[in-house]
Amino acid sequence: MIRGLFAKTIRETWLATLLFGGGLLLAMALLTHVLPQVQQGLNTVFTEMPFVRMLVNALLGADLGKEITSQVMQAILWVHPVVLALVWAHEIVFCTRVPAGEIDRGTIDVLLGLPVSRRTVYFCETAMWLLSGAIVLALGLAGHLIRAPGMPVEMRPAMSRIILVMINFYCVYIAVGGVTFLVSAFSDRRGRAVAIVFTIVLSSFLVNFLARFWEPAEQVAFLSVMEYYQPANTLRTGQFPSGDVFTLLVVGGATWILGSEVFARRSICTL
Repeated sequence: MIRGLFAKTIRETWLATLLFGGGLLLAMALLTHVLPQVQQGLNTVFTEMPFVRMLVNALLGADLGKEITSQVMQAILWVHPVVLALVWAHEIVFCTRVPAGEIDRGTIDVLLGLPVSRRTVYFCETAMWLLSGAIVLALGLAGHLIRAPGMPVEMRPAMSRIILVMINFYCVYIAVGGVTFLVSAFSDRRGRAVAIVFTIVLSSFLVNFLARFWEPAEQVAFLSVMEYYQPANTLRTGQFPSGDVFTLLVVGGATWILGSEVFARRSICTL
C-alpha cells in the first residue's frame, strides 16, 4: 500500500517537478551566460552611483565592501528573484496537496479510506517532496554548469563552494516546506494555504531586502528565512554556514512535526 501511495504521488507531481526543474535549468543557464557582461564595469557603476551598491548588497543580504569580486558575483545567481520564485513555487504547489488540496477537491475521504495511517500518508508526501526538491535544485545546478565553461576562469568559484551554497539553499527549501506543510495541515482550501505561504515568503524576502535600508526591518530580520541564506559570504569565505543550516533545519523540522500532529489529530469533514 505504501508503494501505491508513492506511485500516486509520483503520478500527480512528476510533470510539475519536471516543469519547475526545467524552468530553473533554463533560468540558471541564462543568468550564468549574461553574468560576465553584468560584472564588467560594475565596480565603476558602484563608484558613480553608490545606491546601486546598496541595492546589490540588499539583494545578496551581505555587505560586499568597496569592490565585488568576480567569484562573489556568482551569488547573484542563487538569490535572483526568478530562481527563488521557481523553487518556492514548486514546493508550495507540492506541499499544499495534502491535506488542503485533497479536502478542496473532495477526495480526502478516498485517501484516508486507504488502510494506512494519516502519518504514513504524511511521511510518503514528505519523502517525495524532499526527493523532488533535490531534483529541481540539481537541474538548476546543471543549468549553471552547462554555461559555466564559457565564463572567464576568474569568475568560476571552486565547486566545493558551490556545493556549500547548494546545501544551504536546500535547507531553505526544507524550512519553507515545513511551514507550508503546517499551513496546509490547518487549511481546508488549497488556494487559501497557497496565499498564506506566498505572503510569508514574500514578506521574508522583503524584510531581508529592506533591512539594509530601514532600521525597523533590520530589527526583525532574524524572522526572515533569507537571513540564514547568504551565498555571497559562503562563496567569499568558503566556510560551511553551520549556524544558518542548523537554524533552517530546526525551523523546517519543528514546523513539519507540528504539521504532522495537526494532520493526524484534526477532525476532517468534507460535507
